[in-house]
Amino acid sequence: MQDTLPDPVDAYIGLGSNLGDPQARLAAAMAALGRLPQSTLEAVSRVYRTAPVGLLEQPDFLNAVARLRTSLAPRALLEALLAIEQDQGRMRSTPNGPRTLDLDLLLHGEACIEEPGLTVPHPRMTERAFVMVPLAELAPGMPIGTGETVSEIARKLVQQQRMEPAGGLVLA
Repeated sequence: MQDTLPDPVDAYIGLGSNLGDPQARLAAAMAALGRLPQSTLEAVSRVYRTAPVGLLEQPDFLNAVARLRTSLAPRALLEALLAIEQDQGRMRSTPNGPRTLDLDLLLHGEACIEEPGLTVPHPRMTERAFVMVPLAELAPGMPIGTGETVSEIARKLVQQQRMEPAGGLVLA
C-alpha cells in the first residue's frame, strides 16, 4: 500500500462532536490535523450547531469542515484521522450515536474509491447540510455527484435540516 502521493491534493475533512466539550474537541482535532506529516491545514469553515441525524435522542452537534493540502494517500490519511478520533476517546458503539469526535474523509483530490472501510467521496455527504454548508464556505463552486455545485446542494439541504452558526466559535 502506498502511503504517500507524488503530488499533494486538497482533502476535505468533516468534523463533528457532541460529547464532553465539543468546542475543545474540535479545536484539538484541528491542531492534530495541522500536525499531520506531509500535510498543511489550509482552511476551516465556521462552526455550526446541528441537529443529530439518525438517533435523535442526543445532544446537538458542533460541525465544521477543514481543507487539508496533503501528500498522504487516502488510506494513510483515513488511518491518521481514526488515530486522532481515538486520541479524543472515540468509542464506536452506537451507529449515528453521540461521539466525542467524528472525523470523516469527505473528498481526497479527485479520487473515487470504494473499498472495505474507505469510500471517497463520502457516500452520504450530499444528504447532510452539516457537511455541505460548511464545505460550501471552502469550495462553493466545486461540482459534486450529478454536476451540481457544493453551494447548490447546500442551499437545498439547509431548507430541510436544522442547523445554525454556533455563535462566533472559530477553530483556526
